[in-house]
Amino acid sequence: MSSTPEALASRLLGPAEVRALAERLDLRPTKRLGQNFVHDPNTVRRIVRSAELTSDDVVLEVGPGLGSLTLALLPAVAAVHAVEIDPVLAAALPGTAAERAPALADRLTVINTDALRVRAADLDGLPSPTAIVANLPYNVGVPVLLHLLAELPGLRRGLVMVQAEVAERLAAPPGSRTYGVPSAKLAWFAEARRTGPVPRAVFWPVPNVDSGLLAFTRREPPAGPSRAVVFALVDAAFAQRRKALRSALSGWAGSPAAAEQALRTAGIDPLVRAERLGIADFARLAAARPE
Repeated sequence: MSSTPEALASRLLGPAEVRALAERLDLRPTKRLGQNFVHDPNTVRRIVRSAELTSDDVVLEVGPGLGSLTLALLPAVAAVHAVEIDPVLAAALPGTAAERAPALADRLTVINTDALRVRAADLDGLPSPTAIVANLPYNVGVPVLLHLLAELPGLRRGLVMVQAEVAERLAAPPGSRTYGVPSAKLAWFAEARRTGPVPRAVFWPVPNVDSGLLAFTRREPPAGPSRAVVFALVDAAFAQRRKALRSALSGWAGSPAAAEQALRTAGIDPLVRAERLGIADFARLAAARPE
């Protein structure tokens, strides 16, 4: 097989190619599956460039759709594992890769399943993914991202496109107006940052929300109780986010007095609210919960 730069390249999809593929598949994009397909080659090139991938990376792509981003990823990495819930799109993607990137098609594996159901065992026999790069379905972007980071510890970094407001929340630091449950839970796994907006016009069909890119790098979780224990505390704290933690956590601790005792043991002012606590604070507080 030729290894010239021309051979190891993809012919990317533009608006006409996306429409032609959709027509050939008799595809009607659905809101239920969050199907908004990128049809701008410059956008997918920008995503791949911003992801800072290496030729050794194995990328997990969620919701590849018609393959716009997949085709841009194939020349940049060792392998792409594409998780697609739509059986029609999953069946068509290998053919698109073979047609538009023939020298690279063997780098692609398509897994026809719901990303929220992906388990490490589903990837047995495949190279372990090291990065997520994806245009995540807006309706399930946060749970998909948290699930995959929990299930696949080999994922070291990623770049995902999500609704702009979601990107803002996920990257928000403690004390920020937009900091909340998603921010705290993602911080357990990774350090996140926004890397810019994506215009609506690059999608078909055009969504009625703005999009943004979120980059993240895996880090070690804080010492202390398990993720499940800390996440239960995060949920309890933000369930009544307008209240001081002494009151908001009375059910979690057993009483307002027990909540105050745990907070003081953890070195946290009982009168602060949940949005002031970072994930390390939550871990420390979880460890101080009265028996």
